[in-house]
Amino acid sequence: MKTTLKLLVAACIAMPFTAHADDSLVQRGAYLARAGDCIACHTAPRGKPFAGGLQMMTPMGAIYTTNITPDADTGIGRYSEEDFTRAVREGVAKDGHNLYPAMPYPSYAKINNDDMHALYAYFMQGVSPVKQANREPDIKWPMSMRWPLKLWNIAFLDKDVYHDKAGKDVAWNRGAYLIQGLGHCGSCHTPRGIAFQEKGVDESSRAYLTGGVLDNWFASNLTGEHNVGLGRWSEADIAAFLKTGANAHATAFGAMTSVINNSTQGLTNADIIAMSRYLESLPAQGGNGAPAYSYDPKATKVSLARPAAHDSGARVYSAFCMHCHGVDGRGFAPMLAPLAGNPNVLEKDASSLINVTLNGTDDLVVGGVPAPYPMPHYSSVLSDQQIADVLTFIRGAWNNNSQRVSVDDVAKLRKETQAPR
Repeated sequence: MKTTLKLLVAACIAMPFTAHADDSLVQRGAYLARAGDCIACHTAPRGKPFAGGLQMMTPMGAIYTTNITPDADTGIGRYSEEDFTRAVREGVAKDGHNLYPAMPYPSYAKINNDDMHALYAYFMQGVSPVKQANREPDIKWPMSMRWPLKLWNIAFLDKDVYHDKAGKDVAWNRGAYLIQGLGHCGSCHTPRGIAFQEKGVDESSRAYLTGGVLDNWFASNLTGEHNVGLGRWSEADIAAFLKTGANAHATAFGAMTSVINNSTQGLTNADIIAMSRYLESLPAQGGNGAPAYSYDPKATKVSLARPAAHDSGARVYSAFCMHCHGVDGRGFAPMLAPLAGNPNVLEKDASSLINVTLNGTDDLVVGGVPAPYPMPHYSSVLSDQQIADVLTFIRGAWNNNSQRVSVDDVAKLRKETQAPR
């Protein structure tokens, strides 16, 4: 009898979430986890959902995402709701060690208590447990020490949950909550300081959502800036992009492809409209300092039908790019992205253009159907000089008037993205 009692007590200790949440709460948590795109980071290629192991590059070295399934030994199965909330909002694991801010807990700190409760119910009862040990970071000592992260949190972590802004309607506040919190858009689209901190966490900062470099991509400016931001996009354009990954202005690539595939396409129309309304309200910040873009087909002063032998960029464009993106640079949106006036083409930082040309991008899969014309990779077809030439041509054509791309920049990014990891 005593042995049986001890076993029951041990079982209860190992299973902190003893109360069975109703299905509606678990389903709500599943929706919130989708809004937070948790699966994208916590699932390795060909790995099991939420079991971790995805490599993420930081300035200090590689880290690997953790197992957040309810497995009691290798996952979060022994986490109480208080443990879970502390990890998500403050970046502190159950055993007290600090998580790296690659985990967007500065954004998740804004998640309200009701949503946190639903998320906990989902991860404890709606996710299948997977026994998979976590992998230690590839960061050398002394940079591997975790205690400085406690000081980082003191300096940069705002623990306040999101509070509705006075004078703003329900939709705007809902959009702000999703963009700033669960959606953690700022973790990619806001530039970071010397301590890897986001330079702004909401619209009160002039730096917020003005774009940033992360893992060899440049995450776009999401403010109302005319050239490189969303200044020429309508609320409907933003909504279409969040739902499908493409519109008349641009197509998703890099990490944003995963966001569309795993997160935003599955959100309700009401939430998509709310997010679009919030983004549409942001004033212009950042930018390339150039005059407001307007399309001019005459600005391309070469014949793409028969480019001169000395014009390498035009020749490469004619051979490899023109059939999809058009002689006029306007593409065939939304299936094939325009290059004329594309915010990513006008951006001063050409990282994304170089990366997508070298390495292509993963398929957009909307409603279970892959996009018909994904961007192929040209790393094995074009030399560094050819890629620099064609991107320089594109950035100078159709009144884009953007800076040249150097062969050194292409070579550097090729090395960083194609070195074995």
